Amino acid sequence: MVAAIVTIFYIGGILAAIEAVMTARTAQGAVAWSVSLVSFPFVALPAYLVLGRSKFAGMVTAYDESKDEINQIYTQFHNNLQPWAIAADDRPSVYKSIRQLSHMELTHSNSVELLINGDATFGSILDGVAKAQDYVLFQFYMFHDDQLGRQVQAALIERAEAGVRVYMLYDEIGSTGLPKSYVDKLRAAGVQVSAFKTTQGAGNRFQLNFRNHRKMVVVDGKTGWVGGHNVGDEYMGRDPKFSPWRDTHVKLEGPVVIQLQATILGDWFWATRQLPELNWQPEAAEGGKVAAMIVPFAPSQKFETAGLFFVTALNSAKERIWLSAAYFVPDEAIMKALVLAKLRGVDVRIITTGTPDSWPVYLAAFSYIDRLRDVGIKFYSYQPGFLHEKVMLVDDEISTVGTPNFDNRSFRLNFEVTSLIVDEAFNKEMEAMFEADFAHSVPINADDLEKKPFWWRLAVNLSRLASPVL
Repeated sequence: MVAAIVTIFYIGGILAAIEAVMTARTAQGAVAWSVSLVSFPFVALPAYLVLGRSKFAGMVTAYDESKDEINQIYTQFHNNLQPWAIAADDRPSVYKSIRQLSHMELTHSNSVELLINGDATFGSILDGVAKAQDYVLFQFYMFHDDQLGRQVQAALIERAEAGVRVYMLYDEIGSTGLPKSYVDKLRAAGVQVSAFKTTQGAGNRFQLNFRNHRKMVVVDGKTGWVGGHNVGDEYMGRDPKFSPWRDTHVKLEGPVVIQLQATILGDWFWATRQLPELNWQPEAAEGGKVAAMIVPFAPSQKFETAGLFFVTALNSAKERIWLSAAYFVPDEAIMKALVLAKLRGVDVRIITTGTPDSWPVYLAAFSYIDRLRDVGIKFYSYQPGFLHEKVMLVDDEISTVGTPNFDNRSFRLNFEVTSLIVDEAFNKEMEAMFEADFAHSVPINADDLEKKPFWWRLAVNLSRLASPVL
């Protein structure tokens, strides 16, 4: 019996090593996995089954099974948005490659409202949900059964009992601990609730390393919200350990909302194999003059879209890159783009949290900050509480507010989404927000890192080695 088990592990290790050689993203990854799988299959094989994949298997196959119905919706979605697409001469230089990555158009006639911190964000979202007439799409990575969670629950139930169709989607890893009673109460009231179901399907059973990290709401196809908040009291600043919690969302109105809706629908279809009837007719926002688009990122896509998006945006900068990164664990392409931006005279400022929620990720960031010490990039540590927002400014026109962190998980393993907003007035609002955050931060002097004790520097470098899977 023991001999049979040993044989199975070694055969499995060899087969997995072959797969790693054929599919690993980098040569270093292929070597590391293949050597480990052949030499130590008892440890490496289970790890590979969970951590070894860089592509989310099964989603393309699932879409193919309903190709005709999905193509019909996509064609309607695409055709309806064409009249709202920004003319080629008016698009920013960064747009062409981002359009190819996202298959989305930069649209006009939108309005965008910057929502700073939890009170503003959930005040806006819950007010919008209360006004829903037809349907509510409500998707977050994390739901808690706490004060905010129960407030959201009550709002969704009220709309469902009023005859509005309500769809709620959550990530089962992000929402670990959400009690069955919370979901049961929603379903009893008529709310359609589903986990994202990363591991559904025989071929996807071990896809535990992927997450749906998106946070999105759409009401009636007319109003949408996207950003960094989740549904939990800590996001309202009620957790003393992390308070005040610093985060950012945006409220969107106009044609761009249809793009956010399409992103939610794709996730809902994977989870449930259902395609509810939705409003696909874009409408101009009242007084809307903002150009905007939604850029979804997913490990099911052909390219590593999130990483390419950020490289493209960073390389397009001529004057300024200001970004907020709770988890600053970039890959080599991002590091080179940041270095090149600074070398060509761009004002590069990066603000990260001074209050960690994950020590390995927090420590790993200092390794990358140390590597950039001689370039002149300015790093800041936010002091009042935990900084969690995922926002960026490029020059005086381009702003992004969304869900991706500045780390390997968001670049390659998570389902993420961001809004890209091209508007000088909104950029000014974002600039004022950044200036307030800088004022509540202290500069990080990379030269001081060498003065840290040996154990601290060792922990930093060990955390860096683990950063690809953090």
